[in-house]
This record gives sequence, C-alpha cells and structure tokens, in this order.
Amino acid sequence: MRVLVTGGSGFLAAWVMRRLLARGMQVRAFDLREDARLVRALAPERADTIDWRTGDIAEARDAARALDGCDAVIHLARVLTPACAADPVRGARINLIGTLNVFDAAIACGIGSVLYASSAGVFGPDDGATPFPTTHYGAFKLACEGSARAYWHDRGISSVGFRPLVVYGAGRETGSSAGPSLACRAAARGERYTIPFTGATGLVYADDVAAAYELALTCGFTGARAFTLAGEITPMERVIDHLRRIAPDADIDASGAPLPIATSFPDDPSLARLLPDLPATSLADGLRQTVAFYR
Repeated sequence: MRVLVTGGSGFLAAWVMRRLLARGMQVRAFDLREDARLVRALAPERADTIDWRTGDIAEARDAARALDGCDAVIHLARVLTPACAADPVRGARINLIGTLNVFDAAIACGIGSVLYASSAGVFGPDDGATPFPTTHYGAFKLACEGSARAYWHDRGISSVGFRPLVVYGAGRETGSSAGPSLACRAAARGERYTIPFTGATGLVYADDVAAAYELALTCGFTGARAFTLAGEITPMERVIDHLRRIAPDADIDASGAPLPIATSFPDDPSLARLLPDLPATSLADGLRQTVAFYR
C-alpha cells in the first residue's frame, strides 16, 4: 500500500509516517518543502525510503499530483491557531480549501476514503459535546467536518477525522498548545521554561494519535465520522510535578489563561468499536519518553 501523508514536514506527520514505515508501507510525503529531520530522528532506519513531493495543498493541481498513484491518504496539512488568527484568509485556504482539494483528488484517483486531522478546537471552552468554536482554526476544522459529511452524502466517499486535544511528544515545538512538549525539552536541557497557559487540558501522546490513523487506515469503515481524542485531562501543575520527578533539577512553571477548549467530553463507545486496540499511553510514560528524546 502506498499512502500519501500531507503536511509531511510536520510534527504529527512524522509520528504517523514512523508507524506506517514500521508496517512496511510505502509512504509519500507532501508539503511546501521537504523537511525530514524529525522523521529521521524517529525512524532512522526507514526515513530515507519516503517519497517526497512538494507543492501547495491549497492548489488543486498540486494536491492531485501528490495523490496520483497512491492507494490511501492521511491528510494532516494545516496551519495552527496562531497562524489562522494572524491571517484568517490564508488559514482558510490551507485548512479548508486544502481539505476540499484532498477529497476531490481522492475521488479522481478512485480512493474511497480519506483520513484527516480535525481538532478539539471545534468545541468552545465550556462544552465538549456541542461544537462551538471560538477561534478561526476551530471554525475551519468544523467546516472540514461538515464538508466531509457532504462528500459522503453527495459522492459516497467515507472519512474519519480525529479531534485530538493537546498533542505532546518529541518534535511538538510550535502552536499555542506546545507548552508541555517544550517543557519536556527544557527539563532535558536543564533550562528554565514557563508553560504559557494554566488550568487543565487534555494531553494525548503523539504516538497514540499516530496509532489512531494507522489503525483506521486498515480497519475498513463507511460514512463520515469524527472522533475526539481527549487523552488525560490534566492540570499543568501535574505536568510540572511529573517533570520534576523525571528531571529533579527542572525549573518549570506555568502562567497565563487556560486554553479556550473544553475539558469534559462524553464517552463515545463507537470509537472503541472501530479501533478496539487503540493505545493510551499514560501521562507519566509519555512525558518520560519525551524528555528522553531531548536528552
């Protein structure tokens, strides 16, 4: 199986490609430019087998050329909350128009399903059951979910979108919620760092999110589905406590307003039915592995 991973230079893509390569799949990465540093660090034995293609996901022809000859697609190309706030039109072109281009390219190539990245940003700060985004990024991701449903009803193409909360792990160094990962890097290097938000949020380890895409790729599904990956709802004080146990000299604290994302989400038994073997790395283990990477 040859799988296209869009946003191939990004943090989550590197973790996803690591898993696909370990299964012996052929991987094609697509991005504005090739940057294989993180995937080489995560999968040094196989990273050089990736077929890199460059282009703009917001351009339909580039997306179509990238997908040509592939059997499946995992669409992760996006810009995050700060970039969408700074330039909403650019954010919409990449996050929404780019997603439409991927669906259209999949239809043209005869691919029957799309896996894509949504976000818990589709929810507001108070309700984890009813989407009510308060950011451009969340609004674009909610529009992607709606379009995915429309593609199912109009064209019969299935999809799964995952809505992770704060994804942390090696290489997560940009975006408004990168603080826990950057705190791990600082702890490993003996540097001082302030996580730029307080309160509790859901933390989900990067490899668990990557596993969700890997398992969904091979499980077979129909319809247009979107699943929240909440991880562990954790106050930042607990993250700091863990890091001090892992690195006793760590000089980490937290300051600022809580993230504008809900912290309570209803159970969704349909996710467990679709992906019964989905792993759930404990916070302590995930932080320990992240610190070890940076060391």
